[in-house]
Amino acid sequence: MMRIAATKAAARPLSLASRAAFSTTTRAMAEGDTGAPSKYGGGDAFQKREKANEDYAIRQREKEKLLELKKQLAEQQAHLKQLSDHIDEITKNQGGEHN
Repeated sequence: MMRIAATKAAARPLSLASRAAFSTTTRAMAEGDTGAPSKYGGGDAFQKREKANEDYAIRQREKEKLLELKKQLAEQQAHLKQLSDHIDEITKNQGGEHN
């Protein structure tokens, strides 16, 4: 009798609802577990180290972006100076302003 019940239960496919409930269960963490938030607001050493690494990576990317923008700004200023010098040269050759 017990064998028949076990084989029938094993032969029955799992329904979609029972599989979904199993696969979407949340992991419960107790205070003090790695990754669990502390009730006092502070994190464990792993969380602090991860946050520091993430902050460092963000600062590095921002630094690279700022350096690229400064480079582009310097190129634009050099181009404007070149255009201004060219305009001055053209106006002097045409008999415009006499400085």
